[in-house]
Amino acid sequence: MGALKLLALLADEVLAIALFLLLFPQLGLRVPLWAVLLLLVVLLAKDIAVAPYVLRGGLERKPEVGPESLIGKTAVVLEDLDPEGIVKVEGELWRALCLNGKASKGDKVLIAGVRGTTALVECRELTRDNSVEI
Repeated sequence: MGALKLLALLADEVLAIALFLLLFPQLGLRVPLWAVLLLLVVLLAKDIAVAPYVLRGGLERKPEVGPESLIGKTAVVLEDLDPEGIVKVEGELWRALCLNGKASKGDKVLIAGVRGTTALVECRELTRDNSVEI
């Protein structure tokens, strides 16, 4: 599948070479070599910019939208969770329910789920590199 995507990305370069170096000369149209090379450089630069997105599956991936996109993210407690309170995640304030204990203001919690407009969070201890320890 990756090879097909790469071929699709390179199709415009192959077409440009075929037109400018094979077909146009047979029709009596002469294009300066520097113009052909400049066009190929521009097309290759476009491919280099787009290739990481296309080859990593960006075209097939569904956009993450809605409350479910918050699952697995870290939130900061703004109002003590005992077990309910307020957290901030990605700049938004959410009512939260702590599933496993209490969390104090300033603590970081992990969003485990969403029920309606309430984020279901778990208290986890964060290591120094901000990875989560269970």
